[in-house]
Amino acid sequence: MDKPFHIFKITKQIVENLRAKREDAHFHDFEELIIVTEGSLEHYIDFQVEIIQAPSVSYVSKGKMHRIVEHDDLRGWVINFQNEFIPDSKLNFYSNFFTSTSIPLSPNCSSARFISLCEIIQFEYDQENPDFSTIQHLTNGFISMFEAERKRNIPVENSVKASQIVTFNNFLKILEQNFNRDEGVSFYADKMNMSERNLNIICKNNFQKSVSEIIETRKLIEAKNLLIHTNKSISEIGYELGYNEKSYFTRVFRNKLSITPTDFREMARTLIS
Repeated sequence: MDKPFHIFKITKQIVENLRAKREDAHFHDFEELIIVTEGSLEHYIDFQVEIIQAPSVSYVSKGKMHRIVEHDDLRGWVINFQNEFIPDSKLNFYSNFFTSTSIPLSPNCSSARFISLCEIIQFEYDQENPDFSTIQHLTNGFISMFEAERKRNIPVENSVKASQIVTFNNFLKILEQNFNRDEGVSFYADKMNMSERNLNIICKNNFQKSVSEIIETRKLIEAKNLLIHTNKSISEIGYELGYNEKSYFTRVFRNKLSITPTDFREMARTLIS
């Protein structure tokens, strides 16, 4: 991507063009937001697949192995941007812990607001001399709306949401400092002066994952980065992430991703080359 920002509308013609050239999985050197306003798509990220149904917004962070299978009825927008274009984005923070972040939009006012903002951004981008400062502010607004919608989807009373979001984000910060240690749920609950049960409830409310699942996800995201971008052995990577035995690390990796660390590295490097 040779520009700091790019947006395009997913039309019938775009879908046909994309399906005609059918790209294999590839690595992004940019951040991506996919706004699905109609239809659906299959989203492959790091060899995992999820079905994205309209209306929804999906975020894919830089460095992920990525492929989309567009269904005939797919319509919407794609926004790509470099890290430096939207520095300190909340989405970058979550990308450390989750392969992708997707949220459904309510089919009434929520989706309409996202569509309107995409149209405004597209209009400015299509000008002969687009004002990228304006586009940057509008895109920041889009990301803020995305985060606000995610918070609204948390299935608890409004009076409880704010404190749970703060607690959840604090947990992620502590996890970022300790994920490469062999620590379980009790360690993080003690750090936050709360019970394991309450921490699990907050994590499931915020990202539909248990504490142990989030810990494991963070470890595996780091494992994939190390497998792709370093020459460390499988044993070294496992040990660095708190897995004392290569066989245990390999088993966890394969059970979660349906592929061994060795095969993942070989496939990823083949794609890069």
